[in-house]
Amino acid sequence: MHAPSIAIRPIEPRDDAQLAAIIRRVMPEFGADGPGFAIHDAEVDAMSASYARPRCAYFVVEHDGVVEGGGGIAPLENGDADTCELRKMYFLPTLRGKGAGRALIGRCLDAAREHGFRRCYLETLTGMDAAQALYRANGFRPITCALGATGHHGCDRYFLREL
Repeated sequence: MHAPSIAIRPIEPRDDAQLAAIIRRVMPEFGADGPGFAIHDAEVDAMSASYARPRCAYFVVEHDGVVEGGGGIAPLENGDADTCELRKMYFLPTLRGKGAGRALIGRCLDAAREHGFRRCYLETLTGMDAAQALYRANGFRPITCALGATGHHGCDRYFLREL
């Protein structure tokens, strides 16, 4: 049996439908399908175009050649120019626990530095314990309140990391 192959690459238009399906499958697993969650963002159906804007980057994670997750960075909405947000990082269950999260965060933080950001912010929610452990292991620290104005009022956990 061969070891699974994991590859991280920039999103392409051909990935949009698969990624939208992943987001719509994963978020309800954690109760994140009501108002105030990213599942309702307009960009979900056109992620490649949404992240083609300045100072944005989005990557997909392929597992044995199949897109099974993704994540990216973008300027924090209504935040300061030095702060980006780690956004739309979701993995199918088949990809979890394989080291892809750590690799993807590294790629996103490298992109953030290349775009001149000094801090990276993220929002998540109670119950996403594995994700929060991953964020903490990668230098993110909990903060007490939301930054910017993402519109994701359903989230209740906030993290920030210096770059």
